[in-house]
Amino acid sequence: QVQLAESGGGLVRAGDSLRLSCAASGLSRSIYVMSWFRQAAGNEREFVAGIRRSSGQTNSADFAKGRFTLLRDNAKNTVYLQMNSLKPEDTAVYYCAASKIFGVPTLPEVYDYWGQGTQVTVSS
Repeated sequence: QVQLAESGGGLVRAGDSLRLSCAASGLSRSIYVMSWFRQAAGNEREFVAGIRRSSGQTNSADFAKGRFTLLRDNAKNTVYLQMNSLKPEDTAVYYCAASKIFGVPTLPEVYDYWGQGTQVTVSS
């Protein structure tokens, strides 16, 4: 059974940085990609960034490019989301997800496993 556990969220000020971690257990070879999504209050869940475990290929949303960096440590089965220059509009619950599908998909529906989420709040 795949389990994902996020950590690293918190309350920060605009312009600050945070590093989120997603530690995975029970991963199998069929889990190809791990991604981050976020969901702000009243909004739908949206794709932030994803990375393929084997190749390191990444995909990221436009709002994340230049500010967020995705890193992986396969030995620890951990994926990190380094977020810099945070803005109040980045406030959301951030979720880690894993999928067996090829590529780095942006639709939450194709992800098989989800963590519980970690709250990120950015004050102005």
